[in-house]
Amino acid sequence: MSVDPASEYPVLLAGVRDEFHDRPWIPPGRHWPERPDLIGGQDLLASGTWLAVDPTVPRAACVLNGRGPLAPESGRLSRGELPLLFAGTGAVDGLDFARYDPFHLICATLEAVFLLSWNGERHERRELGAGLHVVVNSGLEGSDPTDGPGTEEMQARLDFFRPRLLAAPRPEPAPKVPTEQAWGPWLPLVEGDGLDPADDRALLVRREFGERTWGTTSVTLVGLRAGGVRYDFSGQPGDAGAWVGVVED
Repeated sequence: MSVDPASEYPVLLAGVRDEFHDRPWIPPGRHWPERPDLIGGQDLLASGTWLAVDPTVPRAACVLNGRGPLAPESGRLSRGELPLLFAGTGAVDGLDFARYDPFHLICATLEAVFLLSWNGERHERRELGAGLHVVVNSGLEGSDPTDGPGTEEMQARLDFFRPRLLAAPRPEPAPKVPTEQAWGPWLPLVEGDGLDPADDRALLVRREFGERTWGTTSVTLVGLRAGGVRYDFSGQPGDAGAWVGVVED
């Protein structure tokens, strides 16, 4: 995520979703009749989403799995509801955190961006000011000390991609132009920058667990500006021809 209050697009968000490939989902759309303004991909098991946008405000929210003890099975709530909650209302007040598995929730408007994190024992809200912010399952810039799998891989990913994102000119994703033109130097980075999916540094990952495959299932790029949203989506990560303009202002 990049925040620049002086830009026409003060908030830019790049989101990569990793999941078991056999978990059913559908691409971004207006899938929630009770929230007709919201757009996002839908997880068909729990009906929620990993990333939601309200282009009318505009507002966006994205959730990542966190680390720590899981919520009790009885009464557990889906983390996929959290992006819908913030994108739809602009608030996440009064959450019963103990009913959620650990998470990191990025919440963005033109006025403020913050990260809400829950590790199964305590929650923390951090304001994200101007600059580049990278959030992984081990937290903001990998700062969550909670033990968990993949620590070395996430640090390798941060070490590889963060300086490249910093060095790349910040996109100004103009409306109604092709994805490549809109996102420029960010696009090859979010397409994996040529790394093998098995590389510890890889952004687009793939792992085999017996008969099941886990890895990157989609990539999303969102830009928020006054009066509009630029929202591009790929359900075939790494394929430069698979990008779709979901909302182009």
